Amino acid sequence: MWQRKQTIFLGLAALSLILMIFFPIWRGENEAGAHALFPLHYSVKSGETLATHYFPYSITAILAIAAATLCIIEIGKFENRMLQLKLGLLNSLLMAGTMASAVILAMQTMQGAQVQGGYGYALYMPAVAMVCNTIANRFIKKDEKLVRDSDRIR
Repeated sequence: MWQRKQTIFLGLAALSLILMIFFPIWRGENEAGAHALFPLHYSVKSGETLATHYFPYSITAILAIAAATLCIIEIGKFENRMLQLKLGLLNSLLMAGTMASAVILAMQTMQGAQVQGGYGYALYMPAVAMVCNTIANRFIKKDEKLVRDSDRIR
């Protein structure tokens, strides 16, 4: 199972989505304090006070965890390549939702807090996962074509 190329790419996609939770999407500072948007929460630290807000910011983490879980399930379905392709398509939609929610929440946070800041690694990790998922789907299609061609020869 792990010797197949698509399994490696699906593992990389799941790893990047899981690691995304621990890195910031956006960080900024102003005279009011330091602002940080993570996939799970939004934090504002002013002096000794730390205010953390979870909803609606946790939607990005929920979508990332769902996509990572689907990657792992997709790895386990290596015997049924057509189901793997369908799960890959669903996973692409979840990853697109993760990217969209991360970008939308980062833009809203920047405008709402009126803070200029920089984007973090977590903003780009769903894109890496989506590229890995696309490559894995191509290898799954190649395997399916190879099996169908060998069945036709028999």
